[in-house]
Amino acid sequence: MFAAYAAHIGLQQPLQGLRLGERPTPRARPGWSTVTVRAASLNHHDLWSLRGVGLSESNLPMILGTDAAGVDEEGNEVVLHPCIGLTGHGLGPGEPRSILTERYQGTFAEQVAVPTWNIVPKPKELSFAEAACMPTAWLTAYRMLFTKAGVRPGDSVLVQGAGGGVATAAIVLGSAAGLRVFATSRDEIKRKRALELGAVEALEPGARLPQRVDAVIETVGAATWSHSVKSLRPGGTLVISGATSGDRPSRAELTRVFFLELNIVGSTLATKDELEGMLSFCAATGVRPVIDEVLPLDRAREGFERLESGDQFGKIVFTIA
Repeated sequence: MFAAYAAHIGLQQPLQGLRLGERPTPRARPGWSTVTVRAASLNHHDLWSLRGVGLSESNLPMILGTDAAGVDEEGNEVVLHPCIGLTGHGLGPGEPRSILTERYQGTFAEQVAVPTWNIVPKPKELSFAEAACMPTAWLTAYRMLFTKAGVRPGDSVLVQGAGGGVATAAIVLGSAAGLRVFATSRDEIKRKRALELGAVEALEPGARLPQRVDAVIETVGAATWSHSVKSLRPGGTLVISGATSGDRPSRAELTRVFFLELNIVGSTLATKDELEGMLSFCAATGVRPVIDEVLPLDRAREGFERLESGDQFGKIVFTIA
């Protein structure tokens, strides 16, 4: 079957390890199901995999992709939860927690095998391309906002780095849930897009907010860390799920953290229940993911290049005929 996969790892030039070509179809195994992929979306996780983060040389070649929507063996339209071993369903005892493409082949292929427990129904209201955006970036944003930050309608939140998949999802989901959303971006066009998606104000990175916020959604890391901490009200919560600019900020702002009793919370690998809840929320409210570009899988390299450049706004989706 045709697939986009990592053939080798390159820390400085990750795309040198990307290959498009034939890979073996999934083998049947007890407790697992094979899904025919209709659409799969690209995440920064896929670039990190090509750099060797979470993916070892011993597991190469590895089909990339954590997100997908497609059709199961009974003809049902489904979405995949990408976390393997989170509960042990379909796996042996002692299975370590991972995400697709770390230990098991991913979704950038005509077919993918996952534990049957990881399959959830696709709402009929969502297209395959829309549903394929949900399991990683959108689900991460959902968990950060409503599980980890615990924000409620009327609360205020700062989303750093508008344009990325998680940040864009947080703006849309937060606005739909009645939050007062502020956003930052270095790019003026992305700031305008953030306003169109429901942000009440979009500012340059580091700019002073008109008010201190209840929560910050942080995926940028070192470049925005100090600003994130300084933007919180006393007792506010900073939720971090990534560090695309690096994980070593020049200042940790420890004095501010303890003096204002701030909460610093990590977030990763949302649950299947959260995925089902978010899909239902989107189906009921009409909220839809922001899609930057849809490409056939044989043009996957173009999508990776666009993601690596940082020019995208929203999700890049690959379709499989």
